Amino acid sequence: MNGPLERDGYDVAADVVPEHALQPLRRLFGRAVEGRAGTRNGLAHTEVRDLVAMPGLRELVANVLGPGAVPHRASLLDKSTDTNWFVAWHQDLVVPVSRRVDAPGYGPWSRKGDTWFVQPPASLLQHLLAVRIDLDGSDEHNGALRVLPGTHREGVLPAPRIADLARTVAPVTATCAPGGAVLLRPLLLHASAKARRDCHRRIVHLEYCPAALVGQLQPRDVG
Repeated sequence: MNGPLERDGYDVAADVVPEHALQPLRRLFGRAVEGRAGTRNGLAHTEVRDLVAMPGLRELVANVLGPGAVPHRASLLDKSTDTNWFVAWHQDLVVPVSRRVDAPGYGPWSRKGDTWFVQPPASLLQHLLAVRIDLDGSDEHNGALRVLPGTHREGVLPAPRIADLARTVAPVTATCAPGGAVLLRPLLLHASAKARRDCHRRIVHLEYCPAALVGQLQPRDVG
């Protein structure tokens, strides 16, 4: 796993979640998402916490981040005919925190619902890992994730550099079968097109932090 992930910024793993374990998650989407594009509070649901505790997923994450990695965020995403969207090339730069603390290296801040989000230092972002569990299978027809391999090594990118890389780096579609996972470094440039067929593309998007760096997720008062 480490070779392609560190070289390209992403990797695809097959058969991470068995079919019988996908069914509770699909039912969860029917209750928690209900025709919306998704929800941010995935870890509030027992089904997602059970997913995080699965030995196969824990081993997959441990192989990259080491033992004890912490899932600090989970989102449920459902791209369908009713909730079909396009996402431009971007990096995932913010993390949820329990409270706002103005500290060097942290910012800008934003508020989404009842939660504060902040951009932490690039030195932390480069060590985080996203794991996207696919419930339906993703390909070029249903708006699968697209990536620009290797761009995670450039740090936090300004808009002109993102535009330049989008013109010069060949994009790759991260196709994935049901029960598989796409592993992604948050600093990798990624995007997705609208789905081109009538179907669901349901994703449980998990974000992990190495155990040794968990304390850096929440900025601290100084002085």
